Amino acid sequence: MEIIKATPSDNEVLTNITKLSKAYWGYSKEQMESWAEDLTITKDYIKKNEVYKLIVEKSVVGYYSYFIEENNHVKLDNLFILPEYVGKGFGKILMTDFLNKIKELKIKNITLEADPNAEKFYERFGFIKTGQIETSIKDRFLPIMELKL
Repeated sequence: MEIIKATPSDNEVLTNITKLSKAYWGYSKEQMESWAEDLTITKDYIKKNEVYKLIVEKSVVGYYSYFIEENNHVKLDNLFILPEYVGKGFGKILMTDFLNKIKELKIKNITLEADPNAEKFYERFGFIKTGQIETSIKDRFLPIMELKL
């Protein structure tokens, strides 16, 4: 197992992981189709952001991505794992790798917008909910979460 920087040619496999991981939570086919563009990882996205992939037995099974905003602040933009790897510690491995990279950069503040189903996962790492934003689904909100290092 290893975590290495993604390359632009990884865009299709990362998009597939994103879509399968999101669908794991039981969203309708119509909802998934409406999110298709938002769930697509482009070559340009990989070039412009920090994207790291998790390889297990020569296959990419998950990834995370982030970018640095103003005031020495980081936004965790994505963290996805193939459904068959959920609940087996791989999310923790990715999050630990991400947090270690951020600590090396001496960053003091991380934010993210969590899928409501993943809120408890982020809480286990010390993230706290600081707000929420409404989504395209009626009465569904994404928690805005923050971690101060």
